[in-house]
Amino acid sequence: MAGIYIHVPFCKRRCGYCNFYSTTRLELKNSYLQALKKELDGRRHYLNGEPVQTIYFGGGTPSLLEPADIQSVIGTIKQLHSVSPDAEITVEANPDDLTPTYIGQLAQTDANRLSIGIQSFDDAMLELMNRRHTAQQAIDAVLNCQQAGFGNISVDLIYGLPRMTADDWRQQLDTVAGLGVQHLSAYHLSYEEGTAFSLKLKRGQLAEVSEDESLEQFEILTAWAKTAYFEHYEISNFARPGFRSRHNSSYWDRTIYLGIGPAAHSYNRTTRSWNTANTAEYIKGIEAGSCVSETETLSPTDIFNDYVITALRTSAGIDMDYLQLEQPRQMVDYLRRQAESFVRDGRLEYAANHLKLTHSGIFVSDEIMEELIVSDN
Repeated sequence: MAGIYIHVPFCKRRCGYCNFYSTTRLELKNSYLQALKKELDGRRHYLNGEPVQTIYFGGGTPSLLEPADIQSVIGTIKQLHSVSPDAEITVEANPDDLTPTYIGQLAQTDANRLSIGIQSFDDAMLELMNRRHTAQQAIDAVLNCQQAGFGNISVDLIYGLPRMTADDWRQQLDTVAGLGVQHLSAYHLSYEEGTAFSLKLKRGQLAEVSEDESLEQFEILTAWAKTAYFEHYEISNFARPGFRSRHNSSYWDRTIYLGIGPAAHSYNRTTRSWNTANTAEYIKGIEAGSCVSETETLSPTDIFNDYVITALRTSAGIDMDYLQLEQPRQMVDYLRRQAESFVRDGRLEYAANHLKLTHSGIFVSDEIMEELIVSDN
């Protein structure tokens, strides 16, 4: 089983918090689409004939592509790969792109899942983040997509925003529940280097919420998920039963995937590769017959650490039976030793021979992962 990720790098403007690669050079779209298909053809053997279970258009802003272009890329993938009849095909979208006309055209494509980047249902917060839609546009977009027949919709929200209160966050989540979507990705704001938010933080123009406020908002989120019947299946992801993101889950399950487009990453369990994070350079390289990319061969330590980090993010946790059978014994023994103190203080637990984060461990998961991974030194 395999997945394909298509990176659509275009944005009309940059959001204040975002550090994903994007460009505002929309005039490159046609050349980009041609290069994309050429790269797909040139790397058709990367997945070794594995059936494709998921296709994901991420960004950037994939909804800046015309639905006909999205379908054309899907068609190219289907010509080059064996795509499962029930494949999950996700398109990320911004609410203001989802006009009734656009939605109607998108509903005629093979896309069967939408991931809508709402981030907030509060107009003041949206303005702070430099988002280009309003709260009402976000609500209308979801309702219109549902009316058009999309029955697998995910929305993104951000918490821990400056000046966000506990009541603000509760209202955001209540809006999600009222919309009846199937999936929620909820991320705590982080001030990534090079973003507008990071610069404003350094200048004193923004203030981070306190750790206590962050913890309170996280507790509100997890309590809400239980009452709204959303499974908390990964640190930042919540789904109604049967609606987990199959594509994102494949990253955490060590499924191989092919990444196409500028800045896209690929993984085949032994190597990891990534394309240049420059759209013009990407197009030029593809036109010249070689994608500008880098490849890293994964060491046994890399493979072990990748599994520990990704598995621990999920509700299933680390499969200790798998580690015993497939990974070097000294690394497994090291993991057990490092985990002991976290098990004692209740932040990790063993269940059915899986090592898992407890509720209190999730909030400090980065700290725990840092202690569990093996160093090459």
